[in-house]
Amino acid sequence: MRVRILPTANDLGRTAAQFSSNVINKAIQQQGEARILLSTGASQFETLEHLIHQNIQWSKVTMFHLDEYVNLPDNHSASFIKYLRERFTNFVPLKEVHFVDGRGDIRCSIQQLTEEIRRAPIDLGLIGIGENTHLAFNDPPANFNTTDAYIVVQLDEACKRQQVREGWFETVNDVPNEAITMTIHQIMQTKVIVSSVPHRVKAEAVRKTLENDVTNMIPSTMLKRHSNATIFLDSKSASSLSESLLRKYTME
Repeated sequence: MRVRILPTANDLGRTAAQFSSNVINKAIQQQGEARILLSTGASQFETLEHLIHQNIQWSKVTMFHLDEYVNLPDNHSASFIKYLRERFTNFVPLKEVHFVDGRGDIRCSIQQLTEEIRRAPIDLGLIGIGENTHLAFNDPPANFNTTDAYIVVQLDEACKRQQVREGWFETVNDVPNEAITMTIHQIMQTKVIVSSVPHRVKAEAVRKTLENDVTNMIPSTMLKRHSNATIFLDSKSASSLSESLLRKYTME
């Protein structure tokens, strides 16, 4: 795992988007298409804003995303389907889009998603880190053992509070109790992982991720076992890191 630190969130987004564009274009050049995985939330705003303006043959790109609340309408302000439509899929002519749909027959939805995502490897995953160190909705203690592609999980209180602080819901009681999430196992099958983690509110999660050994109590530590993962930070999200950690991860 590598770490890059940029001065501002906008610098981070631009750099992460350029990096991601290179990965996508290389996949298209080598195999005629690319398959990507996107996360959502406030930490991804800048990266997605820059990514839609990259010079990419989007008609050769298939998109998946990480997670969605159970039984939340797709026109709700917190819906990740709505989020991605408004910030990504409405702006680029993708080959295919596979949303995680938390409505209706959940078991059938998971089965269909599993079949689609396992047709071929995912070339690039934009994977954020939550304030509670979750990856997708794999809150601590995360299930590191399942080999399923997607599972239904119960959201913990820290995760719910983050959703309220970011403005997606008015109160914690408004946040759904369950979500469909891509598992840690499936995330780790992605060829290249780009983790955009800006803003001071993520500083403690970043510190825990880099200071600790791999543990399901800090799900984001699993990124250390990925062969090609890069975490992009800004000066604020990197503000709690020690000098020794900064030297270690920025030199690797």
